[in-house]
Amino acid sequence: MSGKAEVVVAGHICLDIIPTMDEKQTSIAELLSPGKLVNIGPAVISTGGAVSNTGIALHRLGSKVKLMGKIGADPFGEAILTLLRQQEASLVEGMIISREGNSSYSIVISPPNMDRMFLHSTGTNDTYAASDLKQEHLQGAKLFHFGYPPLMKRMFENEGGELLSLLKKVKESELTVSLDLAKPDPESDAGRANWRAILTKSLPFVDVFLPSFEEIVYMLDRERYDLMEKASPDGDLLSYVDVELLAQLSAELIQMGVAIVVIKLGEHGVYVRTTSDEKRLAQMGFCSPKQDLLDDWLNCEMISSCYEVDVVGTTGAGDCTIAGFLFGLTRGLTLKESLQSAVGVGACNVEQADATSGIPEMAVVQDRMYRGWKKRATKLKLVNWHLHEDQIWIGPHHKSPKEGVEANEAK
Repeated sequence: MSGKAEVVVAGHICLDIIPTMDEKQTSIAELLSPGKLVNIGPAVISTGGAVSNTGIALHRLGSKVKLMGKIGADPFGEAILTLLRQQEASLVEGMIISREGNSSYSIVISPPNMDRMFLHSTGTNDTYAASDLKQEHLQGAKLFHFGYPPLMKRMFENEGGELLSLLKKVKESELTVSLDLAKPDPESDAGRANWRAILTKSLPFVDVFLPSFEEIVYMLDRERYDLMEKASPDGDLLSYVDVELLAQLSAELIQMGVAIVVIKLGEHGVYVRTTSDEKRLAQMGFCSPKQDLLDDWLNCEMISSCYEVDVVGTTGAGDCTIAGFLFGLTRGLTLKESLQSAVGVGACNVEQADATSGIPEMAVVQDRMYRGWKKRATKLKLVNWHLHEDQIWIGPHHKSPKEGVEANEAK
């Protein structure tokens, strides 16, 4: 690397091909009707996956980042490297080029005001192994983020043995470890994997766990997930977001060993819950909250709704939301400030069709927030939750609300 990176982002990377679309289509099913010709606009070509989306977002926000994805020696792989170099030449220095297998790619169907759909080839991501990560790659870094193990065969086969080896190796270097998921095709090998067993083994070595609502329900409560999907013909499981379920899931994840649980809720915003164990926070590595901030991070439960924006596309929204949260963590911000950063960066993402071009420096995001950027009204039933003056909801599992909290219950 040209300089020491503070954040290493590893895991899944691909090439995204995103056709531009107008608002005439009413559903994904209509778009994909057999025999139908659908007129579309020029394609946006960008890198995708956690390595690219979260990594470039962090870079654009102002972090020093090393990307460690695995690609093939093929035209798609060269396109990925070219696009990364356009962001910053040094970003490609940690990339792994395999002479075997094809680079991963996705065709992203993302109509305006609709959730997106992916046609995806996992490619060389399937061969990513713990041996691809060397200890020298981690020197000087404070945080290691790993994304999308459900789309990486070596990471989920044999009940996640390779993922466990990878995370153990990182924790030996005392870095803070964060982990993101992706929901696999239920009919695939990844979809049939025992994710409860995989997470039980792996999460003791994860400090910050950042799944989406759908992903974590799928992996911890498949029976509930199947019932939700059956009752939702349009596939929108976000209508089933429930704060009691979020509390149940987050408590279980913290019991598994995680210090901070961040659950992405799509249009509903972001939920966060933290451990009540001060010793566990101190074991987070280089990004452990400093002593004067322990009270800000310990035993908290919060939700922030999304900021108001005109949505152009949702590709990479969750990854950029993660980047906003991790940026706050690495900069020593409070939990509330990190949560605000998460939803702020996520909002900037959806103002563009691709994953990262809408992300400015963090100072620009913060300026929008400080100038009174409004948030969307929550649609969640937040009984016994309280609205803080900075537009963050404080949950019943949070330590006693402090001064500045309005004792207003959501009806």
